[in-house]
Amino acid sequence: MADREPVVGVAGSERLTLPAVGAVDVADPAACRGLVDSVVEEHGRIDILVNNAGLQHLSPMVEFPDERWDYLLSVMVDGPFHLTKAVLPGMMARGWGRIVNIGSIHSLVASPNKVAYVTAKHALLGLTRATALEAGGAGITCNLVAPAYVRTPLVEGQIAQQARLLGIEEDAVVDTVMLQQSAVRRLVEPSEVAAYVRYLCSPAGASITGAVQVIDGGWTAR
Repeated sequence: MADREPVVGVAGSERLTLPAVGAVDVADPAACRGLVDSVVEEHGRIDILVNNAGLQHLSPMVEFPDERWDYLLSVMVDGPFHLTKAVLPGMMARGWGRIVNIGSIHSLVASPNKVAYVTAKHALLGLTRATALEAGGAGITCNLVAPAYVRTPLVEGQIAQQARLLGIEEDAVVDTVMLQQSAVRRLVEPSEVAAYVRYLCSPAGASITGAVQVIDGGWTAR
């Protein structure tokens, strides 16, 4: 365990502002390295990395814009790779580290009209498992949290798009699309995801690595 309070580096979306280092574009490898360098310079080290960058684009595959495909993959796959690569040497030198990738139920299953998002979240699971195997001997764990639809602006912003693509009313999207497969028929709260991340970074999570921590209301029980 670290000998003082862990220093947390969290990489988020293009709209996230980090107090000490400002905003960072995780689609830019140099910016990822610069973020890590800035946090280490400010705080001395990084013990915990949470990769939480995400965005969505809804479109049938045959109409999916190439540039959106490239951007979604760069944010949700390349960004976590470059950030993880940058923090690992310090974690390995200290013999302790926690990496949590925020995936999605779409790391395990697919949905139509989300080809880039589904592909990226599946790839993030592969990155998680590979990292866990390479870093486990150095006292570092790496896990993926896979929630179903979470009550966030990203999800709320999809309602109108889903309604248009599927030809249904917006009021019907949550029940007939987002919660159709769930036994617990409500959106996941952000606090539930945060609590799971905190657990994985606590002493109780020391033997959990390379795992998918599902918060899906029973979606994958079917």
